[in-house]
Amino acid sequence: MFNFYSFFIYVSVTTFTPGPNNIMSMSNSVRLGVKKSFPFNLGVFAGVLAVMFMSAVFSSALFNHIPKVKIYMLTVGAAYMLYLAWKIFKSGSEIKQDENSKAGFLTGALLQFVNPKLFIYAMTVMSTYVIPAYGSGVILAGFSFLLAFICLISTIVWALFGAVFCKLLHKHSAAVNSIMSLLLVYCAVTLFL
Repeated sequence: MFNFYSFFIYVSVTTFTPGPNNIMSMSNSVRLGVKKSFPFNLGVFAGVLAVMFMSAVFSSALFNHIPKVKIYMLTVGAAYMLYLAWKIFKSGSEIKQDENSKAGFLTGALLQFVNPKLFIYAMTVMSTYVIPAYGSGVILAGFSFLLAFICLISTIVWALFGAVFCKLLHKHSAAVNSIMSLLLVYCAVTLFL
């Protein structure tokens, strides 16, 4: 059965926490302005969509051809969520910006194919939430589009808030990190309920 609340929390925490896409989006926005950095965000969307499609196909093939893999996929997904919760809880408030980053569409798209956070996230969300509940190719494509769109929203939010969001996160990092960590622990536990 599809657990919407756990799915939504996991997707939100994973997508909106600092990572290569969000940091580069914020950095590009601070350096170039929101409008000139927007092609990068569209590139991120395209790249995430491609990775999500690949993850959906791979996870579906595993799940359908080796039904006993479900418990292992859930266990690995839960373990990754707990690891991510620990990393977020222990992380400091420093957010590093890459001053040499580019703001083009191609840069945003290609970044996704070397972004380990995205690959782990895509495999986890597809194999632990989507594939066990839905098998239709159309629904998997819909989820791929939805997850890429949420990522686009995330990068736009980080671009809009730019330095302001960075200062807010820095100021309240302990509370934000604790809340995000607890939400991820909740997501990991609900996978087995």
